[in-house]
Amino acid sequence: MMDEEATKRYCQKQAEQGSKVQVSQGEITIMPRRKRDELDAAEMKMTASDSSCCSSCISLSDRCPRPQGLINLLITKVCLFALLFGVVWSITGNECLPGGNLFGIVILFICSVLGGKLVGMIQLPTLPPFPPLLGMLLAGLVLRNVPYITNAIHIDTHWSAALRNIALSIILTRAGLGLDPSALRRLKAVCARVAIGPCVVEASVVAVVSHFLLGLPWVWGFILGFVLAAVSPAVVVPSMLLLQREGYGAEKGIPTLLMAAGSFDDILAITGFSTFLGIAFSTGATWMNILKGLLEVVGGMVAGLILGLFLCCFPSRDQEDVVLRRTVMLLGLSIFSVFFSHVIGFAGAGGLSTLVLSFLAALGWKADKTPVAAMVGRCWDVFQPLLFGLIGAEITIATLSPSTVGLGLACISIGLVVRLLVTFLLVHFGGFNLKEKLFIAVAWLPKATVQAAIGSKALDMAREDGDEALKKFGLDVLTLAVLAILTTAPIGALGIGLAGPRLLARQVKADDTEGGAVSPSSHEIGQEKDNVTLESKL
Repeated sequence: MMDEEATKRYCQKQAEQGSKVQVSQGEITIMPRRKRDELDAAEMKMTASDSSCCSSCISLSDRCPRPQGLINLLITKVCLFALLFGVVWSITGNECLPGGNLFGIVILFICSVLGGKLVGMIQLPTLPPFPPLLGMLLAGLVLRNVPYITNAIHIDTHWSAALRNIALSIILTRAGLGLDPSALRRLKAVCARVAIGPCVVEASVVAVVSHFLLGLPWVWGFILGFVLAAVSPAVVVPSMLLLQREGYGAEKGIPTLLMAAGSFDDILAITGFSTFLGIAFSTGATWMNILKGLLEVVGGMVAGLILGLFLCCFPSRDQEDVVLRRTVMLLGLSIFSVFFSHVIGFAGAGGLSTLVLSFLAALGWKADKTPVAAMVGRCWDVFQPLLFGLIGAEITIATLSPSTVGLGLACISIGLVVRLLVTFLLVHFGGFNLKEKLFIAVAWLPKATVQAAIGSKALDMAREDGDEALKKFGLDVLTLAVLAILTTAPIGALGIGLAGPRLLARQVKADDTEGGAVSPSSHEIGQEKDNVTLESKL
């Protein structure tokens, strides 16, 4: 038997000689150096084989072709969509399956976007493209009226009304941000006449005609009149920008006049609509209803004034991400104003408050409003397909009365003819020739955006009220709004594209003259025209 010190010395000696010593339960095991070397060699061999296997796998993966370009993009989007669907399905359950509310909204949005893209691709030579909103509207109309598809796509009326109100808030915010006080001061009386006269006269004529043809009460006739009286900036503005870029009418500032007057025209129509809508859903004496309508106008303007002044100060310019914070606060207050006005029973005040607060915020931000307006425009790009798709989905062709459609088209046609004549007469003293007056009258016809935004508002309030007669009146207003969009938007876009190059004088710069060399007199003329172009674009 060896004591502990002797055992320790023996093990140390064997280890120095290169042998491996293991001590367990009083027994000493000594592995010779040769055996140990063999084990180390085996381990090194296994490590080398593993590394060679990994390197071969890496080289093999490098040699294998990887999907690139369109295939990679398609696979990535399919995987992202499947992942998103899986997450949403795990949270909402049957809501995202066919027949569910969320499923219907997503399918409607996708179809509306595709419909807008397809219609936007239809472009004829020398003509502006068709407005994509037609494709969005037709997509909702088709989904609603195809027998088997309509059973799988169900959208709750409360969700639909809420989404349309959000879209309305964004439209009103863009209108307030787009108002140009300098343009109004520069164009003065002509802009005021073009913005106010045709809108008020057409609304009054449509109210009278619809009262006798469709049997609408006088208040509902004016609701319909102001819905149909607004011009569409979604059709007019792109067409005017195209003509201005080509130089048509730029010398007298016709595109600038129409773009500036369009915003004021829409605000006037929305104000009149909100006033008569509040009167229509008020109970009590007539003079009390009129007083309530005026109170809604005043209350909406005062609330917008307070909120607009608040936005001028908060958030301040020294904060981080000030553009994002201003956009969120602006849209948040706009949407809150529209929904809160419904809660307190003053439905017409919310729209006016949104217009005033966005206009005052733009005045306070001055040049800093441009990035905010751009972010609001991106939000509109998302809600525009939803708005027009939901409006189209509200119309069921099987339930439409042929007499309602025929008489409604008659009301729209009479209103358009009167609008043409009034516009032609009101620009008579604006320094325009006969062709330019005719073009301004034609360009003041198309209707789309405002009709889609406020056309269903009366029907939504009638559904909340539960009165069947009011529901019928609201459905008539919505039906005529959709008919006005389907008829006037393409006709207006084509009319502007065809009449602009033929009726407006094109301004040619001095650099475009033949030979590149110009006489002093022609050079002075070209310089004067360039100055006029710059003045008209400012």
